Amino acid sequence: MDENDFEGTLVLEKMLEIDQLDAFYEAIDDDDFARVKALMKRANLDHETIAMVLKKMHRADGKY
Repeated sequence: MDENDFEGTLVLEKMLEIDQLDAFYEAIDDDDFARVKALMKRANLDHETIAMVLKKMHRADGKY
């Protein structure tokens, strides 16, 4: 997946579907990569999307 093709809204919609949006944001804020990954797997996100979110977390500089 190219970063330009990444659709962050899909991730948030999936978190809402499993009623875990707040937990997802908390895990991101805490840099809890394992929890973020587990939540995305629970929401049935594909491996490419999960990898892109984790990549963005690693590179985070306050923009994401």
